Amino acid sequence: MTPPVRALAGALEPFAGQVYFSPECHAAYEALGFDPSPGTSGGVAAPDPTAYFTSRGSVMGQVAGEVVAAAFGVFNPAVVVPLVARGWTITDAATIEAARTEGAVAQLARILGEAPAGIDRAVELLHRATDRLRPEGKPLFAGLLAQSLPGTPLGDAWRLADRLREHRGDVHVHAWVQAGFDAVEIGLLTELYWGLPMRTYVRTRAWSREDLDAAEERLVARGLVADGALTERGRMEREAVEAATDRACRPVVDALGDDLHELVELLGRWSAQVQAAGGYPAAGPHDLARLTGR
Repeated sequence: MTPPVRALAGALEPFAGQVYFSPECHAAYEALGFDPSPGTSGGVAAPDPTAYFTSRGSVMGQVAGEVVAAAFGVFNPAVVVPLVARGWTITDAATIEAARTEGAVAQLARILGEAPAGIDRAVELLHRATDRLRPEGKPLFAGLLAQSLPGTPLGDAWRLADRLREHRGDVHVHAWVQAGFDAVEIGLLTELYWGLPMRTYVRTRAWSREDLDAAEERLVARGLVADGALTERGRMEREAVEAATDRACRPVVDALGDDLHELVELLGRWSAQVQAAGGYPAAGPHDLARLTGR
C-alpha cells in the first residue's frame, strides 16, 4: 500500500506543479522577454528552459545558477548555470516570481473556478500540514516561506501546496545524497524504479551520454543495475531512499492526523481536473509513483 504521505504527494503534484505548464505563466514570461513555450506535448504546453529555471529559482531570491542547480538537485549544472545567468539579464527575482504566482493561480481559476467546492477546508488543512515544518536545510521550501500568500483561497491553497511539494523535494535530495548517490545515478535508478526504460526520463535533466555511461557503470559495479534493469539490491536501495523521504515528511502526517485522507481526496480531485484540461501531463512518472507506491 502507498504510504499516506506519499499518497498526499501524488495527489497534490498536478495541482501544485501545473505552474510549469501554465499558458498564463508562459505568456507572462514571454512578455518579460523570455522565449515562448517551445511547443506542446500531449496537449500540454512545455516551459521555456530559461524561464523555468529562473522562475522556480526566484523564490530563493536573485541567486546564482550554481545555487539553483544545487537546490534543484537533479539537473546538469553545465546547462542550468548559463540559463539562469541569462535569465537575470532579462528580469529580476521579484518580477518573475510575481508572474509565476499570478500565472499559476490564473490557470487554476480558469480550470477549477475561482472558488471550487472545499477550497476553504483545503486551505485549513494545508496550513496544518505546512505551518510547523522546519526550514533548515530546505532551500526551496525556505524560499517559498519568504513569499507571502496571494490572499485568495485558491491562491493560498496553491502556495501552500507548492510549499509542501518543495519540502518533500528538498528532503528527497537529502535522502539520496545521504545514501551515496549523485544526481545522474539517482536519475537512472528512479526511471527504472518507476518502470520506465533506462535513459528516457533522465534525459530531460540534460545529462550527456558520457555522464549517463559513467553513472551506469558505477551502478553496475555496485550491484544495483544489471542488463539495463534494477537488481533486487538496486530496488531495495532505491526504495530505502523513498522511505527515508517519507520519514522526513512524518510531521505532515502527524499534523493532519485522520484528516490526511480528506486532503488527498480534495487535492486529487482538483489535480484530475487540471490534468483533464491539459494543465499538467495526463500521465507520467508521478502517476506511476502514486499508483504503484514507488
